[in-house]
Amino acid sequence: MSIQQTKWFDRKFEFSGEQNVFPSIVERLRGTPARLEEKLRRVPENVLTAKLESTWSIKENVGHLIDLESLWMGRLEDILNKEPFLRVADLSNTKTHEANHNATSIEDLLEIFRSIRQTTVGRLELLSEKEIYLSALHPRLKTPMRVMDHFLFVAEHDDHHLVTITKIIQTLS
Repeated sequence: MSIQQTKWFDRKFEFSGEQNVFPSIVERLRGTPARLEEKLRRVPENVLTAKLESTWSIKENVGHLIDLESLWMGRLEDILNKEPFLRVADLSNTKTHEANHNATSIEDLLEIFRSIRQTTVGRLELLSEKEIYLSALHPRLKTPMRVMDHFLFVAEHDDHHLVTITKIIQTLS
């Protein structure tokens, strides 16, 4: 596909829906590790570590998903603790840039991601319907995010990186 995806920081999000779609969001999050594993099953190492136009490699994209899971869970706790604002993300992605994810096997990266995502999904499955409607203000977007909205944002972020990985594979294969 030659259609260019909007850059993540240029995206706008609208969270006005009142329907409870949280179970579908959780299911989407639960499926990200399997989609990654399927996509990367037969990709050679030279493609996994290649960088297109000075962007992250496939391994670095997977590592970035790992690196951000603690932010997502921290923001959940911010909302549940009725903090007025969600914690601020490191917009320069220092953790990912310094992690050297290319030195880790793709099998290990995928296993780590699957494990931490299972922990996240397990925590989400314990929430009440009342809790999924609690909210706090997102610091960059300046918009309130309910728990349900926050994890839709996470699912969109997952998909953004899956698209990026697909583009790398298509370009180099």
